[in-house]
Amino acid sequence: MSADPQIELVAADGRSVAEARPAVPLDVRGLTVSYGEKPAVFSVDASFPAGSMTAIVGPNGAGKSTFLKGVLGIVPRLAGEVRFFGRPFSQARADVAYVPQRASVDWDFPARVIDVVVMGLYREIGLFRFAGRRQRNRAMQCLERVGMQDFADRQIGQLSGGQQQRVFLARALAQDAELYLLDEPFAGVDAATEHAIVSVLKQLKAEGKTVVCVHHDLSTVAAYFDRVVLINMRKQAEGPIATAFTPETLQATYGGRLAESQIDELRLSSA
Repeated sequence: MSADPQIELVAADGRSVAEARPAVPLDVRGLTVSYGEKPAVFSVDASFPAGSMTAIVGPNGAGKSTFLKGVLGIVPRLAGEVRFFGRPFSQARADVAYVPQRASVDWDFPARVIDVVVMGLYREIGLFRFAGRRQRNRAMQCLERVGMQDFADRQIGQLSGGQQQRVFLARALAQDAELYLLDEPFAGVDAATEHAIVSVLKQLKAEGKTVVCVHHDLSTVAAYFDRVVLINMRKQAEGPIATAFTPETLQATYGGRLAESQIDELRLSSA
């Protein structure tokens, strides 16, 4: 075969091989985000392949949530390029679902659980139209997936923290997205809720969806995820758990502050 760079390989449908190749769900290059004069995330590259479940891990204040918000444009980027399925976010919104930190939500807003989930269908319904029976049935199916169907008519502010988190996951499910971004989905929830959320996220992965979670509990990383991105303002490591979630990369990420006993426990939990 000729190595002439002018020759372009063509797929069966007439597109170039580069065009025919599926785009990575999320590709980040050189992302830099600053609060004031101090960068919170500096020149981070990361790529999240289709059908993967990735934890974003690092110490408190390391820029994990800022990374996710910078990716989505919730906070302004100083530098960097972000592509969703090869496109800017403005062209890929329908393929991306986001679950924010529970602490960032105004839970006093007077809305029922079912209404919150229906919000995930706003692109289908429209901003100024009411949901029909079909949309409400879909919303109920999403509530069933997270075990919250019996709370459909409850006010969202009357729920426990774990129940609220399940409802926001159901809203994301209603979008039927290809990429799910979650910011600390297990923070402050009970063990039953954590198990329920993990189960749903693994089902999404089995369906070929891509899941990215900001995560803080090192002891569950290997059990819940197949990939990890370690961040402490800069990216310290990225890749499959077996190669990126190691004592060396963890100590580099946490500045050598992890005790040997903690490292040994992580080895046992991932064995």
